[in-house]
Amino acid sequence: MRAIPALVLSLVVWTPVGAAASGAAACEPVGDIQFICDLIGPEDLAIVPGGGWVIASGNQAGGRIQLVHARDKTATVLFPSPTQVERFDAGRYPSCPGPLDLPEPDAFRAHGLYLAKGPGHVHGLYVVHHGVRESIEVFEVDAGGAQPELVWVGCVVAPGELGFNSVVALPEGGVAATSPGTGDVWEWHAETGWTQVPGSDDTAPNGLEISSDGRWFYVAGWREEKLTRLSRGRTPVEKAVVDIGFRPDNLRMAADGSRILAAGHGNYRTPQETSNVAVIDLQTLAVERIFQHVRIDGFEASTSAIQIGDEIWLGTNRGERVAYFPAPD
Repeated sequence: MRAIPALVLSLVVWTPVGAAASGAAACEPVGDIQFICDLIGPEDLAIVPGGGWVIASGNQAGGRIQLVHARDKTATVLFPSPTQVERFDAGRYPSCPGPLDLPEPDAFRAHGLYLAKGPGHVHGLYVVHHGVRESIEVFEVDAGGAQPELVWVGCVVAPGELGFNSVVALPEGGVAATSPGTGDVWEWHAETGWTQVPGSDDTAPNGLEISSDGRWFYVAGWREEKLTRLSRGRTPVEKAVVDIGFRPDNLRMAADGSRILAAGHGNYRTPQETSNVAVIDLQTLAVERIFQHVRIDGFEASTSAIQIGDEIWLGTNRGERVAYFPAPD
């Protein structure tokens, strides 16, 4: 994702850790934090180039790919829907068996997202899918009209032993995805299929980002509260690891490519669980935590963070809403 504006690093919202904030149960604000509600498990967020729209995943039963209006804070279903459009590109995705055959819409679950900016108004959306098959589902996002439209174009099915979490598109074509169950990162190319990324087997992977030149992976080590910078296509492999101080989930690249925004959990699955956001400098790997908040009813903990104009938005895997709050001047 390349569309995040420059981030201001001075934001800190500290809430004493204790009982969960309860005012959000009916979608009411909690302090400066407001919500876009009636979304099921919006685990990941991706900004459509231009900043007027956000795509949210749905990683729980009944989840959908949703399109959220950045200004109006309204959401509509993009996929699956009765009006969905399919245009299978078998040349780019020769191993894909074809469009999803869903027995019912609730059989679809969208986990991690990656939006690759195209040369014009048509962009690529890569979605980790769980359901009738474990796969990366690929869509075109046409942002040239009144609102973006989604067209399914292909898929990459996971080998039997892999279960994906996050995905990125590779600059030369193909995709890479994290597999927490096997504890590593995998690449797929149409010519060679899936191969393990060298040096990724101790990264405790969850979230994933890639540098614009494709030379570096950034892997969120959720279980070990770390981030790994891992070289790509280089022998010997170069690796650097930094402690995050909480369990980082999804990662998002800043627009200038110099920093990553990491969201994740502190005190996971305890009454003291917190939502956290940190900014990581990609040259120095310096980590600055810019947000922490106690668990909120309906929004258990942050899993993704983006910035849109003067707002920071958070997604969650355990809840039915997206949170947003003002960024500092």
